[in-house]
Order: sequence, then structure tokens, then C-alpha cells
Amino acid sequence: MFVKICGITNEEDALLAVALGADAISFMFVSGSPRQVTPAEVSAILRRLPATITTFGVFRDERPERVIEIVNSLGLGGAQLHGREPASEVRAVKDMVPLVIQAFAAGDPTLASVREGGADFVMIDAPEPGSGRTFDWALAEGAPAGIRLILAGGLTPENIGGAILRVRPFGVDVSTGVETEPRSGRKDPAKMRRFLEAARAAGAELGDDDWDPADGVRPFDWQVDERPA
Repeated sequence: MFVKICGITNEEDALLAVALGADAISFMFVSGSPRQVTPAEVSAILRRLPATITTFGVFRDERPERVIEIVNSLGLGGAQLHGREPASEVRAVKDMVPLVIQAFAAGDPTLASVREGGADFVMIDAPEPGSGRTFDWALAEGAPAGIRLILAGGLTPENIGGAILRVRPFGVDVSTGVETEPRSGRKDPAKMRRFLEAARAAGAELGDDDWDPADGVRPFDWQVDERPA
């Protein structure tokens, strides 16, 4: 079961996610988000992370050129597109970065045509991303077959097991549900640990294997690779 911790705002939380065994973390470059970070802040955090963690930048209706610039200049593992990006822009980003997550609000009818963008993963989130509110998980069952689905939106240590058993996703994504206070940007170590333990347990019950990072695409290795100046 792939587990991503979203909305990382500081080095302490990033290192904690690594220590607890998260597969990926992501940084918000969305203007106005309470979890928004700058490229400079993310660069400082990335220098302390091992290559075992995959990193994503989260963007909303950003120009593809800007997405590509930030992801590649920082050496991130991929981009999460969380707006209303058309398939042509998703493809443009996908051509230039290692991994792409395309997010949709639950019930969005455009989900049916998701393959046109060529994203590696498809995320189904609550209609108000980052609000901590859950949604009817039955809406996730309308995703096209054969896609790698990531479930998000209102997930917590208490409900993640049931969500995984109901939806049977490829992976899950959490932010508000493991924060000290909703939309604070600071993660709670105990909540994060319980979330990961519950997600792994539910994944094991389904017989899921551990995620092999990106089918040959490895994250930036700060110990080996040169980071752009």
C-alpha cells in the first residue's frame, strides 16, 4: 500500500515521515494554502532526506512551464496537479518530469477521460481539498479500471482501514488527518504513526505488496546527484 504524507512544511515532519516508513511526501506550492512553502524552503528540507522517500510538488492550475521548472530544479520525484488542468497540460508536464499525480474531486465527470493526460497516478479527493472533510467513498468506484488510484480527503487513523477495504486503492494520501490542528501544517507524530500502521494493516489484509518506487524511476539522491545551483 502506497502511503503519501501531504502538506509537509518543515524538516522535522519530513524526517519523521521517512522514519515512520511513508513512501512519499509532498510540498504545497499552491498560493493561499496554509501549507504553502517556497522552493527555497523545500530545497533546504530535501538536502536532509534519503533517496528512499519520493517527493512531489503540489500545484493548482499552474503553468506547465512553471511546474516543470520547480520540479526539475529542486530534483523532486514528481508533480501533483490538483486543479482543472486540461489533458494537454498534464501531458506536457508528464513529458518532462518523472511522475505525475492528477487529482480529481469526488464525482467529477471528467474523471472518465483521465487516460488522455497520461498521469501515472489518479487521486480522488474531497470536493474541498485540504479541508479534512471526507466524502462518499462510493464515488471513487467510478474511476476507470486499470488506473493506479490514490484515495484522499478526510482520511484519519480511525477511518483509513475501512476506506482501504471499501475502495481498494493503489495508495492513500493524508494531510489534515495527521496534523496537530486542522490546516496547521504541523504533523502529529502519534497520528502519523497510527495512520501508517492502519494503512499497512489494511493493505496487508487485501494482499497488497509494498510499493516498488516508480517502476525504475528513482527519487533524487542527495548523496550522489548534483543539485542545480
